[in-house]
Amino acid sequence: MASIEFVKVSKSFDRQTVIQDLDLTIEDGKFTVLVGPSGCGKTTLLRMIAGIDPQTSGSVLIDGKDVTRIAPGKRGVAMVFQNYAIYPTMSVRENIEFGLVNNKVPKAERKRLVETIGATVGLNDYLDRKPSTLSGGQRQRVALARAMVKDPSVFLMDEPLSNLDAKLRVQMRIELIELHKKLGTTFVYVTHDQIEAMSMADTIVLMNKGVIQQEAPPEVVYRKPSNLFAAQFIGVPPMNIAPLGDDRATFGFRPESVVIGTEPESFHYTAKGEVITREMLGSETIYQVKTTDGHAFMVKCPDDGYHVDQQVCLGVPADQLFFFGPDENRVDEKDNRHREFMERLRGLAHG
Repeated sequence: MASIEFVKVSKSFDRQTVIQDLDLTIEDGKFTVLVGPSGCGKTTLLRMIAGIDPQTSGSVLIDGKDVTRIAPGKRGVAMVFQNYAIYPTMSVRENIEFGLVNNKVPKAERKRLVETIGATVGLNDYLDRKPSTLSGGQRQRVALARAMVKDPSVFLMDEPLSNLDAKLRVQMRIELIELHKKLGTTFVYVTHDQIEAMSMADTIVLMNKGVIQQEAPPEVVYRKPSNLFAAQFIGVPPMNIAPLGDDRATFGFRPESVVIGTEPESFHYTAKGEVITREMLGSETIYQVKTTDGHAFMVKCPDDGYHVDQQVCLGVPADQLFFFGPDENRVDEKDNRHREFMERLRGLAHG
């Protein structure tokens, strides 16, 4: 196991700086997920840890040791890629033991290691098969096993589930969580999928344009987003946001926090509107409601009884409201502006 530390790290490509003076500590033994939109810098961070694309300036430390001048193969890390990067002409066994052969590990020891790790990832019945005969999930396990056989202190994973279908992705997420518990190793996982981040992470590092927007456990990012970007990136559908006046301050609420009905009720924020779209997803239904003042709000609830073009009333309890200042940072309940914004919103509410 090992902690990872970025100290004033910058990275430039062709004179364009993509990461500037970044500080980040990834805790030993944790499942840390780097998440954000495409091009936000998360894969760049992963490649700097691996040594594939070293930083332009600053230091990367693994277990307290500066690895800037240490070759990728000697950093004690293993990387699992999006495209698996397994050899099609080799059997599963040969793929897993490839690095061991190169390192001249004796045959008996190789056999023991391959079968031990094969059992851990559920591949022992497939060791003599070629990758082309395996499912996507099984091929992903081969890539994991090949990484595990190195006994790394850090696992780096770059969108490893993105090529799998939705059902298999859910299954593999569970398997990776269980694998992390079993190994107790530091996992650093890159994804643009916030559902993967929320479901798997001990800690989420949310990035945008090379800057860390928030670093916290999933429940904190969801319940106390640090800014407007975090509020709208985490959550499905994303948080509803609307202006709170002329000073670029905004208010927001999550779609699952809205109470929808046919008659107005007593809430801090209320609005009347019309159902524009309806998505019935089984245990819940997502409505898009256009309010009389022109806002389009998403509503997620277990009640599937409303239909398109129906007039409805929306209500949001006071403790489910979020406020963001003109600088887009969340206004905390202890901030003096919070009460002012609550009163301002009451003046906007109608129903």
